[in-house]
Amino acid sequence: MPEPVELRLERGRRILIVEFDNGQIFELPCQYLRTHSPSAEVRGHGLSEPKLLTGKESVNIERIEPIGSYAVCLHFDDGHNTGIYSWQFLYELGVNMQENLIRYQRRLQVP
Repeated sequence: MPEPVELRLERGRRILIVEFDNGQIFELPCQYLRTHSPSAEVRGHGLSEPKLLTGKESVNIERIEPIGSYAVCLHFDDGHNTGIYSWQFLYELGVNMQENLIRYQRRLQVP
């Protein structure tokens, strides 16, 4: 599993940039990170799809807290701070961002 070599928050753009040791660089929007949080609030317990969160277009990250050497806790300005984003989870969010965002947009359109 690739390890991160840089984690940089561009607060003005609402983007978390994660660079991994295999050369992959992901620009992860704060809204995407918030709506796809690994927390129980979003993931539930065993849900196949995350809960559908709306109204997070302008959410930002206030601070990033290291969790050991394997993850970070992202503290969002809407008060959410219970998701532990492992390096593997961040990598998978980056690799699968396009399909995750398409699926999210489709779910928003279902009445």
